[in-house]
Amino acid sequence: MSGMLEYENDMFLSCMQEDGLTIAAKGLAMEKVMVNMLKVYSDPGNLVLMLGCSDAEEQFFKSELEKDGCTCLPKKITTDVSTGERERVYRDGGVLYITTRILVVDMLMERIPISLITGIIVNKAHRIVDSAQDSFILRLYRQKNKEGFIKAFSASPVSFSAGFCQVERVMKNLFIRNLHLWPRFHKTVSSSLEVAQPEVVELHLHMTNKMKEIQTAIMELISFTVKEVKRLNPHLLTDELTVENTISKSFHKILQQELNPIWHQLSGKTRQLISDLKTMRNLLVYLTQYDCITFYSLISALRNAERAIKSSSGWVMLDSAETLYLASKDRIFASLGPSKAKQAKTESGKEKSDIEENPKWTIVSEILDEIKEEVKKFADDGSKETVLIITKDDRTAGQVQDYLEIGAKRLLNRMFNKVLGEKHGMRNEERPKEAKNKGVGKNSIRVVGQDTASGANKESEINLVVRGLDSGSYLENRNLLDNLAPRFILLYDADVTFVRQIEVFQANNPKLKTRVYFLMYKGSVEEQAYLTVIRREKEAFEKLIKEKNTMVIPEDRDGRTGDNDLLSRDASKPSQLLVESQNLASRKGGVLKPSVQPKVIVDMREFRSELPSLLHKRGIDIDPITLEVGDYILTPSICVERKSISDLIGSLNCGRLYNQATAMSRFYERPMLLIEFDEKKSFSFQGKYYLSKDIQYSDIMARLQLLTIHFPKLRILWSPSPHATAELFHELKQGRDQPDPERAATLGVDIIDDFNSDKYNPQVRDFLAKLPGITTKNIFAILNNCENLIDLVQLTQEQISGMLGSQQAAAQLYSSLHDKIEVPEASATNSKQQKKPVFKSRFKSKKKL
Repeated sequence: MSGMLEYENDMFLSCMQEDGLTIAAKGLAMEKVMVNMLKVYSDPGNLVLMLGCSDAEEQFFKSELEKDGCTCLPKKITTDVSTGERERVYRDGGVLYITTRILVVDMLMERIPISLITGIIVNKAHRIVDSAQDSFILRLYRQKNKEGFIKAFSASPVSFSAGFCQVERVMKNLFIRNLHLWPRFHKTVSSSLEVAQPEVVELHLHMTNKMKEIQTAIMELISFTVKEVKRLNPHLLTDELTVENTISKSFHKILQQELNPIWHQLSGKTRQLISDLKTMRNLLVYLTQYDCITFYSLISALRNAERAIKSSSGWVMLDSAETLYLASKDRIFASLGPSKAKQAKTESGKEKSDIEENPKWTIVSEILDEIKEEVKKFADDGSKETVLIITKDDRTAGQVQDYLEIGAKRLLNRMFNKVLGEKHGMRNEERPKEAKNKGVGKNSIRVVGQDTASGANKESEINLVVRGLDSGSYLENRNLLDNLAPRFILLYDADVTFVRQIEVFQANNPKLKTRVYFLMYKGSVEEQAYLTVIRREKEAFEKLIKEKNTMVIPEDRDGRTGDNDLLSRDASKPSQLLVESQNLASRKGGVLKPSVQPKVIVDMREFRSELPSLLHKRGIDIDPITLEVGDYILTPSICVERKSISDLIGSLNCGRLYNQATAMSRFYERPMLLIEFDEKKSFSFQGKYYLSKDIQYSDIMARLQLLTIHFPKLRILWSPSPHATAELFHELKQGRDQPDPERAATLGVDIIDDFNSDKYNPQVRDFLAKLPGITTKNIFAILNNCENLIDLVQLTQEQISGMLGSQQAAAQLYSSLHDKIEVPEASATNSKQQKKPVFKSRFKSKKKL
């Protein structure tokens, strides 16, 4: 890895000197700081845990450390590693990547020496509030380790602007007192990047008249939709619902988070309007991103009569929608006239193609010609210059590549035949000879990842690479700049993160004079969206700076000294503590009654949820065991099967819940089914928030009713959130014995032993329960007095009456066991006279003499 810039060095030193949360702007190479930090701790004498990294990030850190000659490389622990092997890896030390579920279990089981952990590094720290497992790990770590460090990083300042005191909540869960902010306008950052800046050529393109007309129509539709949402919901107070914010990529995610708690209260039309806003944003992206044929095909699909009625709020019927459709159609068929739009193919076969081209295609060709002339003029050694074209996704990259290979006319005709040819007639397309390696043409065009060296034209002056940003992570895009070292970069689509990566790349390579061509439509939504991203990030940093200056941080925030509220494991209310303190045994000298530490047995698979963390926080010990019956064992007699709404629907559909209820009823006296809702959503089945077209509210309730009829002992618990569930479990455990882990682990679905709560053969019991005269009250009288079914058959009616205590029930049971039923003979004729007596004879019976 290359040397560090001034601001990167300052960022690294501030992180090493003290624990803190580091928030940097996107694209400022914060990963380089993390790599150097891992290099410091990559030693067998340390044990450092890395949380929140994706597979691509883990591989990147490992490869960079390997390039720097680090011998103790990070190791990854997954479910494939056995328990004994994990304990050996913990003892060996170094930097470890480990999944949160495995780490929580190992901490609870004391397989990892928590007191010997050097520290924990948290990546993507803005997710710590939503990630219950990460918070649980840090709490377990700080309870038993007061000396180790906690360092957190985040490159998403906008995530800290949502909600009330979001950054303070994150720092509280991280047990961190210090906040380090590194925006792009930071003095050190600006001075470091201004030393060597790339040459920027801004090209403000003008959209065609039809494109402007389409954009205006879409913005009118968006404005109408936003006003309609506010009119239907005057109580909806959200600053995010503006026309400007709707064009942002993260708009719908932020809006959905705010609307989740009241989603069930919104009308169906409001929900459809919010969905239509997303559709309209996609139209804006398609307008500037792709060609006119792709855009028209999308408009035609949305304008379909059936879909317009069922899948939209009616915006397709407005005048602006009609203008949108006609303008998009004229971009393809304007030269043919409205009467000949369906006759694109001429009689002579000669055809004039006036399909509107993407204005960016022409500019790209002109830029490449300019670069070729410059390279040919100044390159004396005959070396090739690398030209990098950056697009938003692979689809756009493929279109640009095809355009440079075969030209606009052939490309548009080919797309017309593929998309609209069957309906409007085929266009003539001259088929050029295809190269052996796709992506390699006369200009030596290639896409990264394809083997094109053998097909490259040696006479070409440039080495062209077309890359879609969405095809890889931001780390891969950063490595792309380092590996190719391009002299010229064409930003076909603007991206703030990649723009800053270019700045950092140029600052690290001052001798390489990089030229960047910035392509953007002037006065377009594309330009506004780019500026909105920059504005939102700047406002987020300004808000964080203000909060940092006014933030009051207690001395015990880091959990090293004093009493931290998050480290406390007592969830009792002050009134309860007062009552307990006064509840003294006066005759025993005021000694408190001895208390037993409560314990809950939790299935290993349940550690993906937040509930185990909340139970531990309430002072209940967690015993993780792989359970075959139930998810939570609260007492020797109480077993709980937890179901989220989606899991409940799936279990009811496939019948898995019936088998689980059967197992719980056999082995436990008080089986319980817990239905847990999402705390961010409504505590109700109303509406279509949870449900789909395949299953309705009435279906779920009907199946739950059948479940309670089949299993009378089963109790159903309803919980609005995991916090409410933890409180409910705590109350259920009060005054009851603690569960036995050995017993719970040995119970299985196919086991019948002394732990079987029924102590009867379940098949025989189910058969007996279906006989006439048998009820839930008298069935045990038969089971306790008869060894098997043969003994039951040999009993007289008087003996059965004595057992059941009812002559009527005894008569019904005796009759069902001893009466002979005549089987009707098959009738050869189909007459109604012959069918009628046969049908009645099925219910006639003749008693034995």
